[in-house]
Amino acid sequence: MLVPVPTAHDRWAAELHVRFTRRNERTVLIEKRHTGPLLVQKALYPEGREVCHVVIVHPPGGIAGGDDLAIHVDLEPDTSAVLTTPAATKWYKAVGRRSRQQVHIRVAKGCALDWLPQENIYFTATQVESGLTVQIDPGATAIGWEIGLLGRQASAEKWLEGSIRSEASILDENRRQLWVERMILDASSPLRRAPQGLCGYNVFGTLWAIGSSDAAALADELASWLPFGTELRAGVTTTPEGILLVRAVAHDVERLRHTMIACWTRLRPSLHRLRAQPLRLWAT
Repeated sequence: MLVPVPTAHDRWAAELHVRFTRRNERTVLIEKRHTGPLLVQKALYPEGREVCHVVIVHPPGGIAGGDDLAIHVDLEPDTSAVLTTPAATKWYKAVGRRSRQQVHIRVAKGCALDWLPQENIYFTATQVESGLTVQIDPGATAIGWEIGLLGRQASAEKWLEGSIRSEASILDENRRQLWVERMILDASSPLRRAPQGLCGYNVFGTLWAIGSSDAAALADELASWLPFGTELRAGVTTTPEGILLVRAVAHDVERLRHTMIACWTRLRPSLHRLRAQPLRLWAT
């Protein structure tokens, strides 16, 4: 079925609510309510009944100027879920209007969350506003990442104009902020070249992980092999609240993606007590 491409005067609002519960030692997707062009495919169990895999699909294939997307994910106690997307999220030229996406995730006690969306591709002249909020209870674990690419690398398009406003935060059970990171980036910003900014790289990503009893030891382990060269630079740190953060910049999005996957592969057994099994989507 062909999906109509929105014109400059269209505004596509979409909202998705996903909820998991535990039944008979199995994580079950009990809610997948949506409005507008935002939905999930059927629940998958490539790791067995305890871990539910869900792919979030946005049928238009990209976010245009004026679009407003909202995703709500709720993991009830003792559930394990992996959420991803089938392809990169494309942020189209905005024609003077801002595009928005807000993601809210609730992780209850005893849960294990893997939030692994594919990268965001920011077309030139895009106007982006995005947010990610993860509220996590004691006794839960979570790993996630966000990856961005300025311009369409495959077609040699440069990000010559536009802006990105993004915020990511992790909250405790009382909604107290454990970590928050905000980015305000304009195409003309000197931060794109500055050493304390992107240092001339057009691909960037942040991985976060919470729930380890010894985040510092995990950070030391990652630091021993993380690459730091001319093609990709990566570093790892921890916060006083025990959140592990990996930040990376690169010239090539595939190289950075593989680095994030390698970090997840090393972290998942320690945090979730689950084997790191690569997703089939990563091979397509």
